Amino acid sequence: MQHSTVPGTEDIPEGISDADLAAELTRRAAELAQRMREEGVRGRRKTSVSDVVTEADHAAEELVAGTLARLRPQDGIVGEEGAARPSSSGRTWVIDPVDGTYNFLAGLDTWCSALALRGGDELLLGSVHRPASGEAWRGGRELPTTLGGRPLGELADLPLAEVAMATYLHPGVLDREDLREPWLAAISGAATVRMFGSGSCDLGAVATGRVGVWAQQSVPDWDWLPGAALVQGVGGRTEQVRVRGTVWSVAGRPTAVEEVLTALRR
Repeated sequence: MQHSTVPGTEDIPEGISDADLAAELTRRAAELAQRMREEGVRGRRKTSVSDVVTEADHAAEELVAGTLARLRPQDGIVGEEGAARPSSSGRTWVIDPVDGTYNFLAGLDTWCSALALRGGDELLLGSVHRPASGEAWRGGRELPTTLGGRPLGELADLPLAEVAMATYLHPGVLDREDLREPWLAAISGAATVRMFGSGSCDLGAVATGRVGVWAQQSVPDWDWLPGAALVQGVGGRTEQVRVRGTVWSVAGRPTAVEEVLTALRR
């Protein structure tokens, strides 16, 4: 897909760092989506009643992808709503223009814009902007995670029984034993379980220490990589494991993650 320069982003300078660019793009994408929601948007179903897309998803993705085409023309692009360009640099940007679209469309607050940069198999950085709270995270394994520009510091290690776990229950999971049994095993040892409906918001909460661990099955890269980078940037553990033919993604405090992985494998 080819993208032209997006009006309103020409002021972003060519020499901007990757981390600053990611933060700027997620902020602008979230603000655009928020304005469109206030003006009124309609959604359409993708795969289920809870998996929807709106004009704001497409407009925000076009803003991000078009700006990246101008400022990082050698980098690849993968977007949830179809933006795609092969990489000649070995680097690829992964775009989630509106993560938590069901919440966004329903008027709920738990949604965000998210962006990740990977170099080959290495996750370099992630950026998440949640407009309802004005919170903006960015970080990565070699980029200590910040919230609103302030370093978050390393996560204290705690067991699963002492922390909250965030997850999501996809429609149909309870009808499939190969998904239901691992999911029930994973949540059984947590102090409490919460479902918010936005993977990147959830993982931002993990990086901030509000939630101890996050686990979900069949997570696409745009729902996993931005937040996983934030968790890595505070010394948290991120793992993906195949259980009964399905890949599960787990992130959080190291001991809690290990206990979830053990439960899943069991």
